[in-house]
Amino acid sequence: MTTDDELYRRAKERVSPRELSEDSSAGGVASALVTEGGRIYTGVCIDTPCSMGFCAEHNAIGSMITDGESAIASIVAVRWDGSILPPCGRCREFIFQVNPLNLRTRVLLGDQRVSTIEALLPERWSRS
Repeated sequence: MTTDDELYRRAKERVSPRELSEDSSAGGVASALVTEGGRIYTGVCIDTPCSMGFCAEHNAIGSMITDGESAIASIVAVRWDGSILPPCGRCREFIFQVNPLNLRTRVLLGDQRVSTIEALLPERWSRS
């Protein structure tokens, strides 16, 4: 079983801020998630002009979906300075939409705090 410390470590290892071009960068935030099946996926943010980039959580989830999984047990995002960053609203909604069971996904918030997507996504617009 993957511990919260292990998940944090895996995300922190992936943080590697770098310039992709004059206007775009990547790696300032990294995410790691563990699926209900026990597999770990990681990803980094890609920041581009015109909102065409995406968050580290999206990148990790994309890898998970590519491998045929969609149920997330726990997830964390880590900034370049090592601090934990809660998922933005878009990420919270995305986590829920890829599998409604992800309402129970554990989200590491830092300072030994943990929440769920359900608690972080009140008043959902969908019926699920």
